[in-house]
Amino acid sequence: MLIVGLTGGIATGKSTVSSTLKDKYNISVIDADVIAKEVVNPGRKAYQRIIETFGDEVPDLVSESDGSLNRPALGKAVFGNKANLSKLNSIVHPAVRKEIFWQLFKAYISFNDIVILDVPLLFEATMHRLCGLVITVSCERIKQIERLKLRNPELSEDDANKRIDSQMSNEERNYRADLVIDNSKTEKDLQDSIDSIVHEIRPGMLYTLLDYFPPFGLVSALYTFATRSFRDKYKGTKPHKKLD
Repeated sequence: MLIVGLTGGIATGKSTVSSTLKDKYNISVIDADVIAKEVVNPGRKAYQRIIETFGDEVPDLVSESDGSLNRPALGKAVFGNKANLSKLNSIVHPAVRKEIFWQLFKAYISFNDIVILDVPLLFEATMHRLCGLVITVSCERIKQIERLKLRNPELSEDDANKRIDSQMSNEERNYRADLVIDNSKTEKDLQDSIDSIVHEIRPGMLYTLLDYFPPFGLVSALYTFATRSFRDKYKGTKPHKKLD
């Protein structure tokens, strides 16, 4: 089973790409955003830890109607505040990672030939090392800000910039990815790019069959992990600055 990592900054269009892969091409998608929402539902361990950590700092953290987290209020407390963002990530990421591994296992035993691992913080969580291929969705920053404010009209331009700056830069993601989808143009251009990439990445029947033979599958997984780790160490994780 080929695991394809899909990542991209906020409001770059990653969700559109993910939906197209799932709906148009019937490719299985494991969506970390969906999982992240589920693991902080009332009654889950991560939910209780968030209440304990941020309850005093964010008075309106919990919705009075259903007890769910007030995500906009929590967002204002963490975006632009590295210490708070780090605390939140330390709670949510382990819970999300555990659920992702479980869903990957279910996809494997269901004989999927390819699965998309849709994770906004793919590199930050080092989950790219599980992926045979990594795709990032990128766009010009001005487009990113426009789309983010359109999606979240309650955000000021300063708020939008803080949310973008709290994540890895598009330049760094592009440098570390195997394939880059540029979503700075039209919807048709984006769809054409997706069509082209699907034909490029879909594994052949022989690869899929071999991958379900345990020795080959194990060697393939170990090779992928080792290769990604080697690239991180020797290629580096940031694009080289051009000398004047």
